[in-house]
Order: sequence, then C-alpha cells, then structure tokens
Amino acid sequence: MCFNILVLVFLGGRTSMNFHRLGLVMFGWMLAVGVCLGQTVSATPAKSDTPFAPFERWKSMVLAGDAGGLKTLYSVNPVARIVTASGEVDADAAIRYWAGLKARSMKVEVTKDTSAEAGRHVVLFQAEILTSATGSEKTFYITEGQLWQQQGEQWRVVMSKRSEATRLQQPASESKNVYPADAVAHAEIKEALEKAAIGHKRVLVVFGANWCYDCHVLDLAFRRADIAPILDASFEVVHIDIGQGEKNQDLMKEYGVPVERGIPAVAVLDEKGKLLFSQKNGEFEKARALGPEDLVGFLERWKGI
Repeated sequence: MCFNILVLVFLGGRTSMNFHRLGLVMFGWMLAVGVCLGQTVSATPAKSDTPFAPFERWKSMVLAGDAGGLKTLYSVNPVARIVTASGEVDADAAIRYWAGLKARSMKVEVTKDTSAEAGRHVVLFQAEILTSATGSEKTFYITEGQLWQQQGEQWRVVMSKRSEATRLQQPASESKNVYPADAVAHAEIKEALEKAAIGHKRVLVVFGANWCYDCHVLDLAFRRADIAPILDASFEVVHIDIGQGEKNQDLMKEYGVPVERGIPAVAVLDEKGKLLFSQKNGEFEKARALGPEDLVGFLERWKGI
C-alpha cells in the first residue's frame, strides 16, 4: 500500500506537472515515506556531503555513452518507471536518450541527495550538457529526479522524472527578489535614464513578477558569461513589478507592452526616454524556450553604437 502511494506521489500527476517544480514532487515523495514509516521527515532534507556512488557511476556512463552499463543501473523487478515531458517511457528509452546525447561534457548541480528510508535514495539534479548530437556543439540543461532502491548489493533506479531539455539554465528556486514589490517604478526608470545619459547607454525595462518562473529564467540568463558583458556595457536594466497584473499598468500602456501577452515583457528606451522597442507578441514570455543566441541577438540589435 505504502509503495503504491510513493509511486503516485513521485509521478506527480505524470506529464501534467510543471516540470520546473520537480523538487516539490521529490519532496512530496519524501513526505509520503515519512507517513508510511510513521516518521517525521525534515522540511529541508540535507544534501549529503558524500556523493552517492551509484549516481556517480550513472553520470560516468552517460558521459561515456555506455548504454550497456546504464542498463545495469535501472530496475527490472520492479520495472523502472520513467516519466518525461512527453509521457511515460520504459527504461530502454531512457537509456537510449541519455546515451544518445553524445555528451562532450556534463556539469551536474545536485540540489537534493538524501536517503529518506533504508534502502531508498533520492537524487534531484540539473545537468548542463555540451553535446554534438545535432551535428554542431550546443549546450542543453536537463532537470531530473531519480528514486534509487537497493536490490541486494546493487543500487538501481526504480523511478525517474525528467524535464524537457532547455537551452537556458533553469533556476533552482523562485525565491530571489528580482522584482521588489516596494520599488517606485517611475523613479527607478528616471534614475536609469540619468545613468544612461551619462554612460551613453540604453534602458532595458523588464516587466515581470517574482511568482513568474520564466522571469527568473530570464534573470538567470542575464548573468551568463556571454550575455552579462553586453548588458553591463550597453544597458541600464530596470525590473518593474506588475504584481498579479494590477501594478504599473500605466507604464506598460505607455511603452506599448500588452500585459495579456504575458511576462516577462521588455521595452527598450534610448538615453532620452524615447521608446525604441516594445514587446507586443510575447517574445520573452516563454524564456525557458529561448537559446542564449536569441538573447545575444536581441541585445546586439538594440544596444546602439
């Protein structure tokens, strides 16, 4: 009975789940473990100081493209359950996916690495993968949660849930205060224009909210090594909080940015405050679907001389 509960919680409604909230699903699984065992599970389970050796082997095999080795790390009894952004697949499909990436390099950020009960281990991670599988080198980011089970002397994956691959890094949390609720938007734009006039820059106005996941994706992208220098040299950036859609609507209308087309939304001003560009078609609304070259191209186009 308890194992069935764990399966349902881990799968989290299958593909209907928002995949960037994988961590919440993993945490839900851990709470379910606590209920089944009659134990209290910490709200903030500590990440282990010692790397989980089976996961380290899994990473090595992915990097080597070792499909045969990966096959030994997925459970047969019970049959491993693998959920992706497009639906549930079998372990063979998961192995083909990871081995077929032809990863040239893989950097892994583990956000959860913990044992919730004897013989079970949870790993939640985001992988930054440089691959040449498409014919040219590109970097992708993939988030996955894995539930490992000890079977005799061997640890195997019994469940996993994987996000779609994205070209931009996905934030580990949405806790950063990118859009301060108490900021005075008109005053911030005025200050940015004054700085822009001195530095002969342009002003990039970004409308968004802290509850908006893609707003955090865009903020993280702005700090990339290939994007931050362009921003620093050519733009003053102002983040404008729209709350739940009721705040700073006068500015959105003034700059011709329709709130109904979603956020994040941007406008570009010259140093005198003249509107040069306004987002009318939700170009940045799905920031997670953009590639770094999209942002670089946009900034290069509007940075001026």
